[in-house]
Amino acid sequence: MSANAGPASSGFAMPRPGGGRDAVNGSAEEPGPIAGEAGRAGGVSPPRQRCTEPSLSADDTVELGEEQQAQRLSQMLDEFDREFVGLAPVKARVREIAALLLIDRLRQRYGLTSSRPSLHMCFTGSPGTGKTTVAMHMGEMLRELGYLRKGQLVSVTRDDLVGQYVGHTAPKTKEVLKRAMGGVLLIDEAYYLYRPENERDYGQEAIEILLQFMEAHREDLVVILAGYADRMDVFFRSNPGMASRVAHHIDFPDFSLDELMQIAGLMLDREQYQLPGPARAAFTEYVGLRMTQPRFANARSIRNAIDRMRLRQARRLVAAGGTIGRDSLIEISETDVRASRVFGDQAPDPADNR
Repeated sequence: MSANAGPASSGFAMPRPGGGRDAVNGSAEEPGPIAGEAGRAGGVSPPRQRCTEPSLSADDTVELGEEQQAQRLSQMLDEFDREFVGLAPVKARVREIAALLLIDRLRQRYGLTSSRPSLHMCFTGSPGTGKTTVAMHMGEMLRELGYLRKGQLVSVTRDDLVGQYVGHTAPKTKEVLKRAMGGVLLIDEAYYLYRPENERDYGQEAIEILLQFMEAHREDLVVILAGYADRMDVFFRSNPGMASRVAHHIDFPDFSLDELMQIAGLMLDREQYQLPGPARAAFTEYVGLRMTQPRFANARSIRNAIDRMRLRQARRLVAAGGTIGRDSLIEISETDVRASRVFGDQAPDPADNR
């Protein structure tokens, strides 16, 4: 199960022990120059690299449960299920993709036709539903299966791709693609790339470069477009070339109250805080109210609420003065919870919506 991938993420995954990857900037080793930046050999992908497992004859059989590759993949998927709260349809699609790629590798070993399936994706859903974090896990899985060299995640928005004057967009977009090669490029709120109402907008140039790379370098790059479902539908209708290159559309549902409380529990455990009975009941009430208000951002709003409860707890302890024990440092009181403006008539704190 997963609570949060970090301040820059809209996801909710607990950090992995010993993990040090820069999930936003992809700080792993820089890839080499991109061959034929406008497309390889007329846009035709090179022959696919064969898997390194021993070849199989037509009479051989394989016990999947004993295959080392299948065992490692199963462990990753089980960990994925444990770390993430909810997201049943997302988990099901990830397992389907993993199964397809595993069987594809076995087909290679038998010498059967094995063309690489399109792995470009579209993630739709509200903020704070885990799209960035799932994209990171997808990169790790594809690296494990040998479909990506490194599996790093490079997360960007329109501002990282589109320039403000003639000749600025192409180098910006290609530099981002260079960093993403061998891994996953996540474009958040991708529909902002297309602004037909502005004749001087350079977003269309970025889209055209992306289309070239998505086809010419699909052996070494997975592009994930993310955003609200209705806006992504408009984007795809306006850009049929992009729609034809995206094979997997995965919708991230909003979390239920129970799921949000599970996520809150993970976050509190990670920070070594506790909510005694009355405080937990008050926080459950808080979450229920906050879910009905504007700009609610699922796990992101839960993280922001916990941060403000910590602030109120710290202010209360310092104001009280005197001696203090470990239990006082750990416990968040009902008063700390109910001090939120969500319980009053005022609008929710804007910090909820970061």
